[in-house]
Amino acid sequence: MDWRLLGFFVVFSTVGGLTIRTLARRAQATAAALAPRFASIAPKLVWAGGALVLGGMLSARVLPKGGLADALLLASAVGFGFMSLLLAGALLVDLAKLIDHAQRKVRSAPVADPARRELLLGWAHLGVAGISGALTAAGLPAALRVPEVRTVEVPIDGLPEELSGLRIAQISDVHVGPTIRGPWLAEVVARVNGLEPDLIAVTGDLVDGDAAALAADVAPLGELRATLGVFFCTGNHEYYSGVDAWIEAVEGLGMRALVNAHTVLNHRGHDILVAGVADYSAERMRPDHRSDPAAAIAGRATDGRLRLLLAHQPRSAFAASALDFFHLQLSGHTHGGQYAPFSFLIGLFQPFVHGLHRLGSMWIYTNRGTGYWGPPNRAGSPSEITLLRLVPAGGRP
Repeated sequence: MDWRLLGFFVVFSTVGGLTIRTLARRAQATAAALAPRFASIAPKLVWAGGALVLGGMLSARVLPKGGLADALLLASAVGFGFMSLLLAGALLVDLAKLIDHAQRKVRSAPVADPARRELLLGWAHLGVAGISGALTAAGLPAALRVPEVRTVEVPIDGLPEELSGLRIAQISDVHVGPTIRGPWLAEVVARVNGLEPDLIAVTGDLVDGDAAALAADVAPLGELRATLGVFFCTGNHEYYSGVDAWIEAVEGLGMRALVNAHTVLNHRGHDILVAGVADYSAERMRPDHRSDPAAAIAGRATDGRLRLLLAHQPRSAFAASALDFFHLQLSGHTHGGQYAPFSFLIGLFQPFVHGLHRLGSMWIYTNRGTGYWGPPNRAGSPSEITLLRLVPAGGRP
């Protein structure tokens, strides 16, 4: 028995069932307020649609990859994203109701017009459905297209003139797996190679699935080309998918995996130290992979004139900055929230959501993600391939 598949089925069905139940109740209340004749039909439609979404995802897991399975997965993932937006909107309406109830209780004021209140709530839920549909329609093509290149200039203290203009291409959170396949990845690789980078950083969450099952889909990564090489650090999803097999696989594709380790390169007569740490949460799954920037630079033969750290989660920046060693940390993980309204909430949980930030003497750049995870939706938070161009800033050598 495939226990991981069984576990996925149990968790997904439970969460999905509770979500559908919540949405069905909201649909019934909305119909009762706006169109009473449909009050008994609306929840049944929600249950039917939810069953199709969940059934499609679960069926695709057991069908042969490609063709029908891929189409079912994509359609179900779109539907699941739409449901997540409906749920978020319904919870916001419930929060507004709770606040209103608390205020009236404090004032000991009854509802002036209960019928009007129910009508307004009905229109609010209908508005949520419309906005959710619009965000789903806008976010789907944004997720499926090959990302645009975002160019960022990073001023590095004491950067030698010979290293000025060094070009680092970064991809992160590609999530090759259920709905992201080899042909799309091949286009990403072609776009990255077209940048003619000096170095390529792949900052984790490259995959969602077993190394053997996804071997053909990740094969295009073997075509990545950079003067100084291609470097990889693990993300949390590598640990969900069999980290040892994936480290072996990426190295077989020509990347250098840096798991609490470093390497020293030489470019135009100057050393460049490139380090990588295991994912910030890896210790929970692999105690020997505790994320440790200090261990990543242990035994270094040189500090190098440029010192880079690859760390999947931006949270690693605090331990890295405390070392007062690295010039630049490259991260991903956040997806920039991936799609609205979650793109507005992600900052509550992540210290650096996207873009370039300064922490002490170290820069940190957080990539929004090159692919997506789960629902193919990028409304309000576009995916990216990043080209970082390093320039001198003066100061610390």
